Amino acid sequence: MNQTADLARLFTDRTRSYVRFVRSVRYPQGLRAYFLASPLLHSGLRILDAGCGTGIVSLALRAALLSRGFRPGSLQGFDLTPAMLEGFRQTLHARAIEGIDLVQADVLRLEALPSTWTNYDLIVSASMLEYIPRDRLADALAGLRERLNAAGTFILFITRRNWLMRPLIGRWWAANLYKTGELAESFRRAGFSTIAFGKFPLACRHLAVWGHIVEARR
Repeated sequence: MNQTADLARLFTDRTRSYVRFVRSVRYPQGLRAYFLASPLLHSGLRILDAGCGTGIVSLALRAALLSRGFRPGSLQGFDLTPAMLEGFRQTLHARAIEGIDLVQADVLRLEALPSTWTNYDLIVSASMLEYIPRDRLADALAGLRERLNAAGTFILFITRRNWLMRPLIGRWWAANLYKTGELAESFRRAGFSTIAFGKFPLACRHLAVWGHIVEARR
């Protein structure tokens, strides 16, 4: 079986279901609340959204920047699934948002990205790295780390391994689930210098049942 093709097919078939699901749990609001409180935000940030999907993280981050009076810098995103990218492009068009560049790419084959897509201040990734083979997680993290600048930060939102997420995300969405120690070890193997686990703000603390937030410095 071609795992990459299977994954792209899964999210092509379930794009609308995915959007409805994340909205039902107020995931976009949780991401925006997290970024509104983040000390990492400032004007002119150079940002990469790895596995951007339909744009949930990019749009939440952009909204937080604007709400705090910061000027958005360059923002690029890539995703494996054309249907997801098309949904993102339609949203950008509908909202008359410019300055976000999107391409199709695989996180395990980052050499396919434009050569200028490097030297980022901030890389964000949400609900994407669950879908690569468990034994390649450190490889994917290392590839993203190489795209950060010397002072850059990587923020990962990823599903927890617990009794509730096992049927809801692990089975229904065919995702890998992770414990804190597993993630910490993968980040160490990928070469990150510091690793910390963040929290969703109190109003969105229910999302902590779903997932981890990892904040790592190159």
